[in-house]
Amino acid sequence: MVRLADVPEPERSVIAELECPTYEHSPFTPASAPAERHVALVSSAGFIVRGERPLLPRETGYRSIAASVADKDVLCSHVSTNFDRTGFQQDLSVMLPRDRLRELEQDGTIGKAAEVHYAFMGATEPGQMERSARELGQSMLALGVNTVVLAPV
Repeated sequence: MVRLADVPEPERSVIAELECPTYEHSPFTPASAPAERHVALVSSAGFIVRGERPLLPRETGYRSIAASVADKDVLCSHVSTNFDRTGFQQDLSVMLPRDRLRELEQDGTIGKAAEVHYAFMGATEPGQMERSARELGQSMLALGVNTVVLAPV
């Protein structure tokens, strides 16, 4: 992760001035045993599947990435001078650890790895993404997902 002091101006000032949103409530969800968890990944790397239109900066929607999509067909549309793609280009699991999740499922640590994972564009103000995030949350609940691993970039 880049330190704010290492980000060049004027981008550093813009980032430093961002306010973290506050919410009226924080819903409580009781924890389930790890072996009962149905786990999905949610990334802020702007991932797309080869052939899809790239996610644009400040875009508020998200993309679905089926677990069956080959690693070579998962592309990163997040571009920044502060963003080193080297690790991702060598191993997708650095940013979207689908393989590790499948391993946890196979050894019984978790109940099930989701069939679909998701990506938002990280270069978006969180408050603007709330509607899409709530929509995605409802969709995941309908699919039986009860645990989400956030994979920020």
